[in-house]
Amino acid sequence: MKVEEVPQDDSPGYAKERRAVYAQDADGGYVVAASSGWAVEEAANTLAVATFEAQAQAARARCAAGEGSPLEVLMYVRRMDVPTLAQATGLWAWRVKRHLSPKGYRRLSPALRQRYAEALGCDVTLLLPDAEAPA
Repeated sequence: MKVEEVPQDDSPGYAKERRAVYAQDADGGYVVAASSGWAVEEAANTLAVATFEAQAQAARARCAAGEGSPLEVLMYVRRMDVPTLAQATGLWAWRVKRHLSPKGYRRLSPALRQRYAEALGCDVTLLLPDAEAPA
């Protein structure tokens, strides 16, 4: 897009800030231009956040029913999915999936719990076996 076509929709998600985007100048070269948001981007972000919140609620219900783990809840609260959490921890996705079940979660070693805590940016105590599902 051209510099003069850069969206300026004053999106609430930008909190009155501006974001740097690349656009073409009059000479055809790429330059950095400031944008105050784009309504389409705001709608997509809002939908994604709502989806993660719904997944976190469902994970909380599974955890309370003994069918899930606090790890799954934290994963969605931190707006991650299995591939993202696997990449952040350096684990295979199939191992992360196994740890989302109560049985796999109870078998986590302290080192793996610490690894998950670092990837999720939380205290390891939230990942202890008797921890309640995070709010």
